[in-house]
Amino acid sequence: MDMLKDIDAVIFDLDGTLVDSMWMWETIDVEYLARFGLEFPKDLQGSIEGMSFSETAAYFKERFNLPDSLEQIKSDWNKMAWDKYLNEVPLKEGAREFLEFLKANKIPAGIATSNSRELVDLIIDKHNIGHYFTSIRTSCEVEKGKPSPDIYLLVAMDLMVDPKKCLVFEDVIHGIMAGKNANMKVCAVYDKFSEKCEEQKIRLSDYYIRSMKEIRMEL
Repeated sequence: MDMLKDIDAVIFDLDGTLVDSMWMWETIDVEYLARFGLEFPKDLQGSIEGMSFSETAAYFKERFNLPDSLEQIKSDWNKMAWDKYLNEVPLKEGAREFLEFLKANKIPAGIATSNSRELVDLIIDKHNIGHYFTSIRTSCEVEKGKPSPDIYLLVAMDLMVDPKKCLVFEDVIHGIMAGKNANMKVCAVYDKFSEKCEEQKIRLSDYYIRSMKEIRMEL
């Protein structure tokens, strides 16, 4: 298929791209801020989009003047998300089949995510998908989160592939921008959480799919 022409590696975002989880984070943020008697600001999700887990914790601490340490904030978020990831978050439609195709055709794959390492490991183990990936990295391992290209360039280096030969799958604007800033081809993936930005996602990306099932059907 054209999308994979001249592509030597595929790199995936995780939340909203491989797993259907973006819906739960606003709920967690609302519950977390309520602990401190704070209301959830309407602009919050847009302000933190693409930030690493550590960057987001620092942003929360400064913006809301939270008394807890950064490590405590991140620990609380991990605890709040743990059961949801374990019991309520499925793989996106067609994801496993596409990963199987890449594995069978010896096309290396990686994950470049803004989530915490603890939750990433939980998701990978829960869905038994670790064997599909040569590199799994979080934005906490680089200087800047998305839309900076740092995380995608790091995964490309792990895969030993020229960024120009990488295809990225992303579901949010800052993630798409990170892939493009890394000089990679980007396929935008539909997710209900970001559907209000769909036109912009399509405009910024090289390809667009509603579901990875579309790729499976073409293959």
